[in-house]
Amino acid sequence: MAMTDQERIAAQRRTIDEHLQGENAHDWARVYDTFLKDERAYYDVVPFSTRYPGFQGVQDFYQIIEAAIPDFRIVVAGEYDTPGVSVREVTITGTHRGEYCGLAPQGRPVSVQVAAFYLFGDGDESAKLVGERIYYDNETLLRQMQGEENAVTGSSTRR
Repeated sequence: MAMTDQERIAAQRRTIDEHLQGENAHDWARVYDTFLKDERAYYDVVPFSTRYPGFQGVQDFYQIIEAAIPDFRIVVAGEYDTPGVSVREVTITGTHRGEYCGLAPQGRPVSVQVAAFYLFGDGDESAKLVGERIYYDNETLLRQMQGEENAVTGSSTRR
């Protein structure tokens, strides 16, 4: 019997909760368990116009972020769900401790707002992520990393 839309959204929300808890704990096995573990999986970074394809690509993306901001923390500001897709507005904070976009680590704090789109599988795989697509202002992040005096550090709007 197929899931109702309400059941599907509830399953998506559980998956995203597990995913974000894993990210905040830097428990990569836990994060990876939320994805399909095959070539259908992907991670899109819109500011880079880059797709990290396949389950290996998902792992590659997380290794890059973990190296650049190893203490990052995610706080959810907004949640939106529809069958097959969930969106989270989040603020990511941390410290620039590794190379990022060619910029050597400066040890400065960063805070960036991100819109994360979570795309789910179908049928028996409807509680697993096929892909994650993130949108954020990379220029603002780089300005913070470089220590620009007037670099924006996020919006003051919160739900």
